[in-house]
Amino acid sequence: MAKQRSILLAEDDDNLGQLLQTFLKAKGYQVELARNGKHAYEKYTDGHFDFCIFDVMMPEMDGFTLAKEVRLIDPKVPILFLTAKAMKEDKLEGFESGADDYMTKPFTMEELLARIEAILRRTGPVDNEEGEMQQIGRIQYEPISRILHLKEENKKLTTKEGQLLHLLCKNRNEVLDRQAALRAIWGDDNYFNGRSMDVYIAKLRKLLKEDERIEILNIHGKGFKLIVHE
Repeated sequence: MAKQRSILLAEDDDNLGQLLQTFLKAKGYQVELARNGKHAYEKYTDGHFDFCIFDVMMPEMDGFTLAKEVRLIDPKVPILFLTAKAMKEDKLEGFESGADDYMTKPFTMEELLARIEAILRRTGPVDNEEGEMQQIGRIQYEPISRILHLKEENKKLTTKEGQLLHLLCKNRNEVLDRQAALRAIWGDDNYFNGRSMDVYIAKLRKLLKEDERIEILNIHGKGFKLIVHE
């Protein structure tokens, strides 16, 4: 049986949000509804989503800013914008902030569904479903149980170690933005949380050195990159 796709829907219009959520659930999707950008970002960092639908004009955090924050955590998750704006400049800003598609209100539910399905076909299945065993060189990692399978013993990671390794795996061979990782895991990118994250990075490096091909690089002024040398 195919895995049910999950959608994060950020829409501050209560009526439209409920209508979209009900329609997409009826079409077989799991849908989490957030009524502002900040709430949507919190939901995104707490869960796993295969697709994002963001209204552009929202309180707390607008859709463009939300998309940029999400893209720092996961460069690949598909994002579709909903907006009342039809100006070319707004569409360009939408695509620059990471949109896969852009729909101007009003639109039909059928058109929205067609756009979602077309994007999912184009982007293909995610590399690793949430919870699926992840292969890092010769080492295996289970995200849900946070178990790292090492040669001598299995090591259970702390919650934050597990979240950090999971983000590094999702961004494998790409830069994981330091501030984005701090906001996603600690909720704040202040100095003290940054020092804490550096300690966790050092612990992960120590654990992963069992396979000499694995490296977690410091990318100066940006963040970290997990690479496995062939």
